[in-house]
Amino acid sequence: MCGPSMGFLGMLKMNREIVVIGGGAAGMMAAIAAAERGAAVRLLEPNERLGKKLNITGKGRCNVTNNCTVEELLAHIPRNGKFLYSALVRFTSADAMAFLEGIGVPLKTERGNRVFPVSDCAFDVSGALKKRMEKLGVRWEHDRAVSLLVEEGAISAVQGEKKEYPAAAVILATGGVSYPGTGSTGDGYRMAAQQGHTIVEPHGSLVPLVSDDPCCEQMQGLALKNVLLSAQNEKGKTVFSEFGEMLFTHFGVSGPLVLSASAHLRDWDKHTYRLSIDLKPALSEEKLEERLLRELREQSNRDMDNVLRKLLPSSMVPVFCERLQISPELKANSLKKEQRRALLRELKHFAVSITGSRPVAEAIVTSGGVKVGEVKPAGMESKKISGLFFAGEILDVDAYTGGFNLQIAWSTGRAAGLAAAETEGEREA
Repeated sequence: MCGPSMGFLGMLKMNREIVVIGGGAAGMMAAIAAAERGAAVRLLEPNERLGKKLNITGKGRCNVTNNCTVEELLAHIPRNGKFLYSALVRFTSADAMAFLEGIGVPLKTERGNRVFPVSDCAFDVSGALKKRMEKLGVRWEHDRAVSLLVEEGAISAVQGEKKEYPAAAVILATGGVSYPGTGSTGDGYRMAAQQGHTIVEPHGSLVPLVSDDPCCEQMQGLALKNVLLSAQNEKGKTVFSEFGEMLFTHFGVSGPLVLSASAHLRDWDKHTYRLSIDLKPALSEEKLEERLLRELREQSNRDMDNVLRKLLPSSMVPVFCERLQISPELKANSLKKEQRRALLRELKHFAVSITGSRPVAEAIVTSGGVKVGEVKPAGMESKKISGLFFAGEILDVDAYTGGFNLQIAWSTGRAAGLAAAETEGEREA
């Protein structure tokens, strides 16, 4: 029985290809890397076009990476960064930039070392990747993968909705479960789990936060710039602190700072969190108190409403009056010492309670996924199934905003594609 079976497999070898499941950033990079090594590559993607999620990143501008060192990259990856070290070293942000410019996407670096196409058009990135794949002979099948076929502990084929695809190796690059409209429906988790892989429960990362504090709805639409946002858990421990921008919404808070903070706020069933906003981070409490005294002295006969408008955005003034329990018409010279101190506290520690995060479908990336301890870090190959590789968001890794998550996609896609090509070569030999 063994003899005929091996004979049949041998007959299939010439028809076997590396099958990449998922036509996003990681999948396209994996396909390109494998094809550049001479492998025959087939890419399965059910969407009508490739890079559907890539095309909406960075509000359509596509923040392709962050122009920084590997050490800085790792500092912006709060979850399983050590696992990514090998992939990031072998394909750095500088490598990613050189690659993209080499396939016809001129780049520019902006504030925070964020890298964008000069055109500010994400479609230029996905289009260039598609063109590169076509030049290398990568075949795109408009099909959805249903399951992986395994023989004797090794990948043998992929079963699609339309047909079966013999495979020397498979790269799962199906993304997570955020933005399901782009095709991130969790199919990869299901297929990996069927092959014995542990799936760390997915939840949203880089996701807006929900608050029951009425001040958020009162101030919805207000964007704060150059503030210091801190997040503390129920024990008062600071789990996040960073300068930047944030936004108040009808449901709570959002914006770059909040999205980054969300990556640190986990296990909502076990922990509670509160945000603290320093509205005047450039001033120490002593310097701010001096300024307050000067403002109150110079405007002693004016209403507090007018005084506060010199210190705060107008939509925050009613909220401050409410928290200080003062009338907007209160004269500055009537403000009591205790009220002045309370004002100082609010300016330096404006608190917002947090009750949870928005649904994972609204998250920029998914936290959770294939357990990294079951994956070889050098080439992203499964430790359980020979010839099965992973790339991108399907893995239990995630990072802050600023191009870091796309860099993970490029680096892991590159690593998986190169390793899969080597696997195909070994099998053919």
